[in-house]
Amino acid sequence: MCDLISEKNEEEKENIDSAQSTSNQPHCHITVKCTKEIAGFNELDEAVKRLDFQSAVRDVRRFNYICALLDHLIGSQMTRMSGCSQKALLAMLEEVTHHATTSQHNPRGFRRLLNKLRALSTAERSACWGGPLGSQLLWHQHTAKINRILSMASQFQIREPHPDSHPKFLNLPEECIREIILRLSDPKDLNSSAQSCDLVSTIVNEQRVWRELSKFHFTPQQINLVLPKNNEKIDWKKVFHSLKKTYGLNEDRQYAEMLSLCKYCRCLFWKSLGHPCIAEQCPDFKARLQEAGGITPPAPVPPAAFLKFFSL
Repeated sequence: MCDLISEKNEEEKENIDSAQSTSNQPHCHITVKCTKEIAGFNELDEAVKRLDFQSAVRDVRRFNYICALLDHLIGSQMTRMSGCSQKALLAMLEEVTHHATTSQHNPRGFRRLLNKLRALSTAERSACWGGPLGSQLLWHQHTAKINRILSMASQFQIREPHPDSHPKFLNLPEECIREIILRLSDPKDLNSSAQSCDLVSTIVNEQRVWRELSKFHFTPQQINLVLPKNNEKIDWKKVFHSLKKTYGLNEDRQYAEMLSLCKYCRCLFWKSLGHPCIAEQCPDFKARLQEAGGITPPAPVPPAAFLKFFSL
């Protein structure tokens, strides 16, 4: 009897541990067929909830991804979404506003969202059989939340560091400032930094900065196609802008953290958190995959690709 009780307690503990580990790995099973009929089975609000987007807003690695996703959705497309999806969208936006105003993180992306939200609040909403998609009460609630978000955002100001705080950015050795500049992946951030002072402007205009930025966003084959011939001196800033015009920036490199799609589980998850994968939980299945050539890594899912899973 004692052995049975002990085994039962151990089994319950394993179930609890498994549930806790799963809850710490937000994931969402998805139907990956591209037809609108099949995509309709995927609910955006359910995916937002299961992937814990509201908590992801507070993660500096995932903030830009969430902002890009909202940037795709805010506007006329929002008025064609279901009421539950509209609520989930505005709840995320409210969380983004609260986080941005308190942490002062990524003000440029935040302001772009606000401009689109203001346009939505003033523009005529899309019509469906003569009226906006959703009940009048629902849109009254949306309007109240939008006004609350805009009111919160109107108080947003970049606070200067305290005069007594040390060390200040420009007090750092030049080598440290250069290393910080080298970690900026957006050319807009580089150009904005160059306007701050002469020292940073000099560093930003160094060939090394634009060479590393080119190597970060583009493949060696792409770079070789635009390099000057006949041993001419390379202007890496010009090379970067030529590559950007030809190929565009690599979207996968614009986010520190992205959603990924497991091809075995048909499951969306945050790459840094992982998910309970069948390839790891089933030894027989894993062995068959190894015999077939190994486990295929998950595919990155940019914001635009994520929205294609849903009928919007």
